Amino acid sequence: MLLPKRVKYRKQHRGRMTGKALRGNKVTNGEYGLQTLQCAWITSNQIEAARIAMTRYIKRGGQVWIKIFPDKPITKKPLGTRMGKGKGAPEFWVAVVKPGRVMFEIEGVSEDIAREAMRLAAHKLPVKCKFVKRETQEMGGEQ
Repeated sequence: MLLPKRVKYRKQHRGRMTGKALRGNKVTNGEYGLQTLQCAWITSNQIEAARIAMTRYIKRGGQVWIKIFPDKPITKKPLGTRMGKGKGAPEFWVAVVKPGRVMFEIEGVSEDIAREAMRLAAHKLPVKCKFVKRETQEMGGEQ
């Protein structure tokens, strides 16, 4: 399970999830990627479940990159507690994703195997996802 080693502050505000992803919206490391179409909080358990689903399907062939990291603590108060008395204790960690963010990348396998592995991973996540490929033609021509 992914979580930070240490953080400056134990508790955070919830924040807003508006707009599109400005960074991390292109396939950089691998050949194929899984891109989100919605904004959401992805928990560390969901990231791990998606990773296991992908690596099981590709059977030790290829390489998988996880491009998101859960660094936001989510707090909860115990069930049946009355209002007030401060903010609850941190319960789990989430990664905030916005539309367009590439969450996973894969390389070293054929396209149909990568597509199926990403489909299995997408079923473990709470957002709609899309399979994307690296754009090789626009990488060479930029100055």
